[in-house]
Amino acid sequence: MLISHKSADERFMTEALKEAEKAYREDEIPVGAVVVCNDRIIARAHNLTERLNDVTAHAEMQAITAAANHLGGKYLDQCTIYVSLEPCAMCAGALAWAQIGKLVYGASDPKRGYTKLSDQILHPKTSVIKGLKADVSKEMLQAFFRDKRSGI
Repeated sequence: MLISHKSADERFMTEALKEAEKAYREDEIPVGAVVVCNDRIIARAHNLTERLNDVTAHAEMQAITAAANHLGGKYLDQCTIYVSLEPCAMCAGALAWAQIGKLVYGASDPKRGYTKLSDQILHPKTSVIKGLKADVSKEMLQAFFRDKRSGI
C-alpha cells in the first residue's frame, strides 16, 4: 500500500518537531528540520546557535549541510525539507541556492520569516506547503519563550 503524500508529509513533519524538542531541551530556540530524499530522511538538525555561538547555526542551515554531505553534492532539487518554523530570509536564501525541491513548514513567523520580505526568495521550482502541524510548533515556541521570561 502506498503512503499518501499527506500522511508522509505529516510523518516527516513529526520528525522535524522531534528535532525541535531536542533544541528545546538544549535551551536552543525550538526549531527542527529534516531533509528527505526518496522517502528517506537523509539529514536531521535543530538550532545550534547557542551551543556553537554562531548566529547562522539555524536548523535549516545545519540540515542543508548534512544533506549535501550525504548526497555528495550541493543541489537538493530531489529533496524535501521539513521545518517546524517558517525559514528566515537567510535560510530561505540557502534553500534557494541548494535548489531544494520542496519546502514544508509548520508555524509561520510573521516577524522574521522569509515571506515578510518576499515569497520570491526561494528557487522558482521549489514547491511550498505552509502550516503543517503549525499548532504544535507554535505551542512549543510559545512555551519556550514563556519559560525564558519566567527564568526557568
